[in-house]
Amino acid sequence: MKKKDILIKVLPLVIILCLILIFFGIKIYQKSHAKIEVHYKDSLTAEVGTKANLTDYIISLNGQMPNEQLIDTSSLGQKRISFSYLNDDGYVVDTSVVIEVVDTTKPMVWLGSSYTVNVGSDDSFVKKIMCADNYDESPECKLVGDYDLNTVGTYPVILEATDSSSNQLRHEFELKVVEPKKGSTTTPTKTIFHDALNIYKNENTQLGLDISFWQGDVDYHVLKENGVEFVFLRVGTTNGINGDYILDKKFEQNISRATEAGIPVGIYFYSYANSEEKAREDARWVLEQIKDKNVTLPIAFDWENWSFYNEFHLSLMGLSNMANGFIDEIKKAGYEGMLYSSKSYLEKVWPEHNHKVWLAHYTNQTNYQGDYEYWQMCSDGVIPGINGFVDINIRYKKS
Repeated sequence: MKKKDILIKVLPLVIILCLILIFFGIKIYQKSHAKIEVHYKDSLTAEVGTKANLTDYIISLNGQMPNEQLIDTSSLGQKRISFSYLNDDGYVVDTSVVIEVVDTTKPMVWLGSSYTVNVGSDDSFVKKIMCADNYDESPECKLVGDYDLNTVGTYPVILEATDSSSNQLRHEFELKVVEPKKGSTTTPTKTIFHDALNIYKNENTQLGLDISFWQGDVDYHVLKENGVEFVFLRVGTTNGINGDYILDKKFEQNISRATEAGIPVGIYFYSYANSEEKAREDARWVLEQIKDKNVTLPIAFDWENWSFYNEFHLSLMGLSNMANGFIDEIKKAGYEGMLYSSKSYLEKVWPEHNHKVWLAHYTNQTNYQGDYEYWQMCSDGVIPGINGFVDINIRYKKS
């Protein structure tokens, strides 16, 4: 074949290829110069530990709003958020914005208008007052003012709490130094389970108990005959912070006898966890103890070490992460998870959680405004089948 003939056949292909390259070259040029016009809010900050989305910061842009994108607010500092969107010319464009995660929240102290100590006490009592921060694991907490722990009297003082971001809370209160009380004249109260049935039982409620080794040997058949419709059993705890696991002395007996009596069983674990991973380890230990057991009600994370909270070096974010981690492990195993806590702590420490709640509030009628599925109404319950007091609980069934 002559060179002229080859050229005639190849030339159209060359021309087509060149046109294709020119076309795509133009497209690439146009895309690289595509218009990006995003208008952001004046404040590009997010509070640490809160939920923040990229679109919360965009006022407008020349195209379609990008998909929701959560911003990592688990730590302080600048976070560059890269994202794409389709502009008005039909091009997918790439851009980014820097959001700064900040901490502007003051610490909290669990303290009323007064605090009482015995004469002769030392300053260590300050460490017993819960001093917590949303982000800082160990905020500085100190007493400011003049007082004498060796002299009976009332002293106006300030508890000053400061976190690592220099947020400061100053709580004024009266420090009362008193002589030790000699004995107690408190009269024990009691709540008869049958009376509670008459008051609280209806088509949307069930009444039950929570039981541990403190109740001794329980007759579950008698409990059922007297109207008990469910029980929560203490599976165990640990020997303090990072201590060994301890199975409740009566757990095996309790769950066996409750199951034999046909009473539905839930579980609670009293935790001393000081990290999310430790809480997850707690949950895995619980799951190991209840395998092959008939547990049909939720498994509760029970953390209530408030009287020595400062020893755990936990931020409130860390505390929430522990509950989340424990309940996540429980759910992954196919059980329902639940958070146990008292009304005050649910309102002030756990307000942002999204878990099922077992509310502890010892009163005839709770005024807790949050959602709850179980209500522990008293700790002085009396019922045949148990020698001594027991907690009475009400379950609110789904309608």
